[in-house]
Amino acid sequence: MEFKQHVYQMADYNQWINQKLYEAISVISPEKLHQDQGARFGSIFASLNHICVSDTLWLKRFSSVLDKYDAYQPIANLAMPASMDVFLANNFKDLKDRRVLLDEALLELASELSDQDLSQPISYQNDKGKDANKSLFNLLMHVFNYQTYHKGQIITLLSQMDIDIGITDLEFIQANII
Repeated sequence: MEFKQHVYQMADYNQWINQKLYEAISVISPEKLHQDQGARFGSIFASLNHICVSDTLWLKRFSSVLDKYDAYQPIANLAMPASMDVFLANNFKDLKDRRVLLDEALLELASELSDQDLSQPISYQNDKGKDANKSLFNLLMHVFNYQTYHKGQIITLLSQMDIDIGITDLEFIQANII
């Protein structure tokens, strides 16, 4: 599988699962959504926000390769998060709007990027100030994996509230079983 095809597949899956997740969460009261559930970031809302902050931060780091694409413009217009703890929204609707913007940009970028783009090195400083240099492909895979990790935490919290979002496995989606 080519890099481009894999990135597109992950962006498509990512958008699909985020839509399912936000739809399931939309039935939760704002009080429950913001209630500390003992998760890494406390509440479901804070966990969703953390994923959006992380995605925004990473996508802003990719500007050296992605700036030439129109699909990147919505990301270029976003402010760089001041920290991983900043809240990008105060309510579910605004946070969902940010998620939709990020997912649409990722999917559109994935359709436009070439394998050559995905092989480009991205130089950045990690959150400890250490210089790093990795390919755009590897960093995008990190973005998708990081989201999956935190979405798993959120799905566990939902399960504890008897909210089932259904099948989430990429394998089933690829096989068109659902």
